Amino acid sequence: MKTRAAVMYEHNQPVVVEELELVEPKANEVLVRTAASGVCHSDLSVVTGAIYYDAAVILGHEGAGVIEQVGEGVTDFQVGDHVILSFVSYCGNCRMCEMEKVCLCESYDVPRGFLLDGTYRFYNSSGDGILQMARVATMSEYMVVPEQNLVKIDQHYSLEQAALVGCGVTTGVGAVLNTAKVEPGSSVAVIGTGGVGLNAIQGAVLADAEQIIAVDIAEKKLDFAKTFGATDVVNAAEIDAVEGVREITKGLGVDYAFEVIGNPDTIRQAYQMVRPAGTAVIVGMVHHEKEFSIPAQHFVSSERRIIGSFYGSCQPRVDMPKLLSLYTEGKLKLDELITRHYRLEQINDAFADMEAGENARGVIIFN
Repeated sequence: MKTRAAVMYEHNQPVVVEELELVEPKANEVLVRTAASGVCHSDLSVVTGAIYYDAAVILGHEGAGVIEQVGEGVTDFQVGDHVILSFVSYCGNCRMCEMEKVCLCESYDVPRGFLLDGTYRFYNSSGDGILQMARVATMSEYMVVPEQNLVKIDQHYSLEQAALVGCGVTTGVGAVLNTAKVEPGSSVAVIGTGGVGLNAIQGAVLADAEQIIAVDIAEKKLDFAKTFGATDVVNAAEIDAVEGVREITKGLGVDYAFEVIGNPDTIRQAYQMVRPAGTAVIVGMVHHEKEFSIPAQHFVSSERRIIGSFYGSCQPRVDMPKLLSLYTEGKLKLDELITRHYRLEQINDAFADMEAGENARGVIIFN
């Protein structure tokens, strides 16, 4: 069948939207008609090579849609089901899965971008195979994905809002509630108030944090942060971010600092913002070649901790329905996250707007 998709053919060049050939699902795979795809900074990181894929690759890892066809052996899903796409495949049986750390599943040693059998499902007009970002490729009208990457949801939920739960909401809220396990009354700083950072702020609100400090260099994004629950803001374009946070906390620092940018400099800032025995949580995806350093003796003497958080340490089929329930209860903002809609052909405009800090979240809508 034919489908239109956003393809990265060359790093640091405009994304190409073109028609591709999509083959039908094999065993334990499904065909999904995409309803909506969020525009996430990780998609742009694939374009820049910070998250490295060999070209060519279809972008998109945050999305929702409707199942159109199921392959042999698929029993948990059927045609017509509404699903969120999860960007991790997990077996449920390995050591990590049994420890409920399914995002770190050890079972699938498959090159990045291929489906679980190591082959392609998308081909261009020249017959070349096209990789799928995170094995999903939500920036395509249709996609064939492993059933392990699906989360079934009730059909009364809007697929547009549900799409955001596929990455940004789960990653941000989960970093606070699952990875850090922030306690009520804590003080929290969030460095970077884009789509994921705003959800880390929402997570801090859900955790009953007493003080939530948003840090960014864009005043518009800091305004977004206030509407999502930030009690204080620091414009790092005007003052030193660490000094700003320490001033707000009367020199003590915060209990938890979440770095949601993916930059060695802001990782160090997160470490410097936390008080003794505090925790810096690294959520942002740093360029795969970058490293960071901290004073080793100070790390020991202050008992500060640095931990990573991948995908909000989530269990997709447990956490995503819970997040949608919180939305229904009015405890989680999803409608307010979406500040602009795009057509697939506008993907390069969407990336430009994201870099300019224009959106809380841009969303590609498919007919």
